[in-house]
This record gives sequence, structure tokens and C-alpha cells, in this order.
Amino acid sequence: MTKKTAKPARKNPVPDDRRYPARPFVAVGIVIWRSDKVLLIRRSKPPRAGEWGLPGGMQDLGETIVEAALREAREETGLEVTPLGIITALDGITRDAKGNVEFHYTIIDIAGESLEGEAYARTDAHEVRWATLDEVERLCGWPEVARIVRLSALQRAL
Repeated sequence: MTKKTAKPARKNPVPDDRRYPARPFVAVGIVIWRSDKVLLIRRSKPPRAGEWGLPGGMQDLGETIVEAALREAREETGLEVTPLGIITALDGITRDAKGNVEFHYTIIDIAGESLEGEAYARTDAHEVRWATLDEVERLCGWPEVARIVRLSALQRAL
């Protein structure tokens, strides 16, 4: 008789197949303010690789939404950010040429502020830049980015 050893439990029991997923993934985005400008990153990975957008990424198991947003800000830009609150939630769904869902993220956007420090491109970012709302509208191909930044600006004004 052979003795069976138990397999170690997986940290995340759900497969991490982000491309052509079986279910949506939870992600966070963060609008980082400095005065009247927000920090944009040029994305290095799909979906929307090469486009300007907001820092963000996947929420890790056991991590709060705010913790995930602050971690992603640090990993992608090197900045320490003070959270201001939740802006909104939205679906980021990308379909391939045949209409199949290639990526599906439920994205929770957080507002934050970084008053000091130099931002630089790290991990999933090719470039970073501070941008006004007008520049965000011109630079970002996904209209949701400008909408989220406008909503965040309105919330800051209250």
C-alpha cells in the first residue's frame, strides 16, 4: 500500500486565466491627483497595451480594494498615495474579432492623492505623465478613463 500525501492547498483556487476567462476578474484602478493633474501610465500589457490609462491591476486574495489600489500605484509608479475614496465601479470587457470575450474585469476605481515624489514607470507601465483633464480626454483611447477622472474631479469639488 502506498502512502498518499496531501497536495498543498492553492493560494488562489480559481484559475488565473485572464485571457478568455471563465468569469470576470476583480481589478482596481486609481486616479492619483497632484494639484489639478492626474497621473497616467502607458500600459505595457493587454488589454489596451500601448494606450494611456490609469494605474491599476488585479486585487489579490485577502487584500482590500484600497490596499490593492495603493499597492498597484506603488508597483506601477513608485508613488506613495493617500486614499480619498471610491469613485465608481465599471466593467472592462474586451471582445476579439469573433465577438468572444477576451478579457473581462470588474474594475473598482479609487481616488488618491500624492503630494510629493517622482513618478516613474515600473512593472506594467512603459511611461508615466501628469495630465490635465483636457489632456486625459485627448490621450486616453478608452472613453471610460476620462469619465472616471471627471467623476473624481466632481467628487473632489464637493
